[in-house]
Amino acid sequence: MTDIYMPDQGEMATELDTSSSGTEAFHKLVERLSRQSVDKHFDAYGDIDWDAPEMLIDPGDPRWVLSDMDPLGGTDWYRALHPGTQARIGLYRIASMMKVGAIFESVLKRGLIEFAQTLPDRSPEFRYAYHEMIEEAQHSLMFQEFVNRTGFDIPGLNTPERLGSRVIVQFGHLFPELFFVFVLGGEDPIDFVQRRELAKDRDKHPLLERIVRIHVTEEARHLSFARHFLEDRVPKLPRHRREILTFAAPVILGVMARLMLQPSSDMIHRFQIPDGVVREAYTDNPEHRAETRKSLRKVRELLDGLGLVTPASLPLWEHFRLWEHPPGQIQTPQT
Repeated sequence: MTDIYMPDQGEMATELDTSSSGTEAFHKLVERLSRQSVDKHFDAYGDIDWDAPEMLIDPGDPRWVLSDMDPLGGTDWYRALHPGTQARIGLYRIASMMKVGAIFESVLKRGLIEFAQTLPDRSPEFRYAYHEMIEEAQHSLMFQEFVNRTGFDIPGLNTPERLGSRVIVQFGHLFPELFFVFVLGGEDPIDFVQRRELAKDRDKHPLLERIVRIHVTEEARHLSFARHFLEDRVPKLPRHRREILTFAAPVILGVMARLMLQPSSDMIHRFQIPDGVVREAYTDNPEHRAETRKSLRKVRELLDGLGLVTPASLPLWEHFRLWEHPPGQIQTPQT
């Protein structure tokens, strides 16, 4: 493998910082993002030495053991398990998240293709959309290769989820603003978790760290585009479409956060995790709920600032436990 540029933690501290507004400024941002996709991009196989000895995945490696700060790792049930079983559960949890990530990237790529077909000639968004598709394809290759090397067979989507993903893909051309809310609903929680993991002072497996660093670096561009796209397009929407977004957004974010941050039913069944432990770690865990809200803070504040949180939709945010303010209190006064 050739010597490659790997971003340090400081470079990944924040997304691309832009403060300009208006469609012209948005197009300049998109052109900048496209240039950066050319200047700083990664290849799933050219930039990861999968066969290096230090990259070997050993299911019993203690580096896979979940920390006490992890919702499941902090339970008495998990801490009482044999260290080898703890490691296998930790590795399976990571591999499951990689599998979900690969599936999410697949939906995202197909939706981006639909979105790109709606754009006129000379639209800078067209070029950027294809840059992002290429990067997401590389991410899917990374994630699936990791899953393959764990030796686990992790199921994909069930039938209802497959049908739902097809609907989301169609929003790429039918309702792009809703599609990019879905994008942020999947990318924001994972970006939050991955940045937090990189910041932890603990021995990390080099393969996992390499994958996460590559992913976080390129996702900064994707998140920046999605946020600024919504800032540019939502104010121009007709009232009925804004109403749909107002009520759809908390549902999308609530469902995506659960999918991204909680173990799959397959993992729960495979390792016979008791229902009470799942409730203790996730459903009834105030710290986990607080972390979930933190992971969605940026997109929540964006939508609130765009006037998409109203007294009528606030109960949905509270139902999914995504609202940080006192019940019934909207952060930004509605006009």
